[in-house]
Amino acid sequence: MGRGVSMGKAPSILVAIIFLCCWISIANAEYNTYQDPKQPVMKRVKDLLSKMTLQEKIGQMTQIERLVASADVLNKYYIGSVLSGGGSVPSRKASPEAWVDMVNGFQKGSLSTRLKIPMLYGIDAVHGHNNVYRATVFPHNVAIGATRDPQLAKRIGAATALEVRATGIPYVFAPCVAVCRDPRWGRCFESYSEDPKLVRAMTEIIPGLQGEIPSNSPKAVPFVAGQQKVVACAKHYVGDGGTTRGRNENNTLASRHDLLGIHMAPYYNAVIKGVASVMVSYSSWNGVKMHANRDLITGFLKNTLHFRGFVISDWQGIDRITSPPHLNYTYSILAGVGAGIDMIMVPYDYKEFISGLTSLVERKFIPMSRIDDAVARILRVKFTMGLFEHPLADYSMAKYLGSQEHRELAREAVRKSLVLLKNGGSADEPLIPLPKKASKILVAGTHADNIGYQCGGWTIEWQGLSGNNITAGTTILSAIKNTVNPKTRVVFQENPDSAYVKANKFSYAIVVVGELPYAETFGDSTNLTLQDPGPSIITNVCASVRCVVVLVTGRPVVIQPYLAQIDALVAAWLPGTEGQGVADVLFGDYGFSGKLPRTWFKTVDQLPMNVGDRHYDPLFPFGYGLTTHPAKAK
Repeated sequence: MGRGVSMGKAPSILVAIIFLCCWISIANAEYNTYQDPKQPVMKRVKDLLSKMTLQEKIGQMTQIERLVASADVLNKYYIGSVLSGGGSVPSRKASPEAWVDMVNGFQKGSLSTRLKIPMLYGIDAVHGHNNVYRATVFPHNVAIGATRDPQLAKRIGAATALEVRATGIPYVFAPCVAVCRDPRWGRCFESYSEDPKLVRAMTEIIPGLQGEIPSNSPKAVPFVAGQQKVVACAKHYVGDGGTTRGRNENNTLASRHDLLGIHMAPYYNAVIKGVASVMVSYSSWNGVKMHANRDLITGFLKNTLHFRGFVISDWQGIDRITSPPHLNYTYSILAGVGAGIDMIMVPYDYKEFISGLTSLVERKFIPMSRIDDAVARILRVKFTMGLFEHPLADYSMAKYLGSQEHRELAREAVRKSLVLLKNGGSADEPLIPLPKKASKILVAGTHADNIGYQCGGWTIEWQGLSGNNITAGTTILSAIKNTVNPKTRVVFQENPDSAYVKANKFSYAIVVVGELPYAETFGDSTNLTLQDPGPSIITNVCASVRCVVVLVTGRPVVIQPYLAQIDALVAAWLPGTEGQGVADVLFGDYGFSGKLPRTWFKTVDQLPMNVGDRHYDPLFPFGYGLTTHPAKAK
């Protein structure tokens, strides 16, 4: 009997134990408001913020470079964001799948933390997904400004978003909405125009990248439309394009009226269109470093413009508050975070940043309210974009990288961006459109057969590259060969001497010369001259045969001394991988329609010289551009 009783009790005890275990697991998996996508975004933000420790909050404010990142680092330090600097890739010529695997590998570290807050991966995609092998490389922004077509900018934004998502990345450091007021600046090609009205119009790229805010949704709050769109970043706040003599990261001397009317202007549009992040400029305004400018970051951007996204520093941006950089990092953290910067692009020594910021908060130099504001803004964007629901990427979007549809769009952008500056000695004797049928034509110049040169800086590597094996694309020489009549003989000589040109009796010549690739300070120039041997190629060729000179440059350059010898002159800017667009208009399949987005000076002594200035005596004025009509097929 006794044994039978004990056997009867055993299942009851077992059931009780199982019930207790279930209750504990249910309690552990308790409902969290922040994990419920049906809840309003700000309710989720508030709930998650209330659960976070200081260490977890500071982790969210920290962005590190992929070279120092790992799943373990993200897990241990609660890192909120990772980035690829220019040219920082998982491997040379990495596939989209390799990118996805890398990003997901980091993300798994974040998802294994206590609160499972996903990290946000960012990259510079400034003219397409430019770090990635076989991506479509669009013309740089100066060329898009020449199209005067904001809807084209929007379509480029949408295509770029798809290609970036193809590699598992949801955040781009674009667009650059600088108003470049001096072409001596090495980042002038990243600016749509010297005219703030034109730059404002081109902020239409933001809804291309992020998606269009629905008509029933509020404006001026961060908005990202889903998994085929990306978080955008308006940069560099503010005055980056106005520095003295165009020196990169230097000082912009301007009244508040001019700062707000010229350089701030595009940010009004960017904020209204829901841009989710803003990057601060290395430069100073009237001697005050922008990374330490509380009046403009917190006072104007956050409080006056009511920007609700997050503010991110530039690469080592807070380090450069001091001169030399990193002289007093504690002060840099205090000044930068105190000014209102929410996410710090550290990017390497994250332990020093985390311990420095932690100490400043614990010692009450930085109030917890400032930390909470920063983290709430970052979380708001992460919730808005659906990162909590879709933290991991898959391979399903790989097909978008370098797709034919995107290459056709880039080719269209090239066609619309080319500016015809001269076409024959008179309107009665135009050289363009060029005849496709000719016995023999000469193609010359350093930039005729070089994908790297026609893409410029920020392509595969930070500073750009030379050569045709760096990524997929069509050189201008290949485009010419593809376009002319099969019976037309195309002769390519990069640097022919004048005797060779005279002896060969060419029907006409196309000379393609320009600047070598550069980015940022490496592009600062006091003389703005064509790269040698460009001038001598122009002279040798154009002295003996009717010639079209195609300039592959990121900005206006000195061309006046050669203009008399040149029969036709084309500004092709930095057209990117789709060189076929150049041939499309040279040979009249399409007409020229581009207009100068920048004033073309006579001599550098005139600089800075912008449209509307009292002393305005350009070689070609802002808005100039001859038009042609498509040629009838012959």
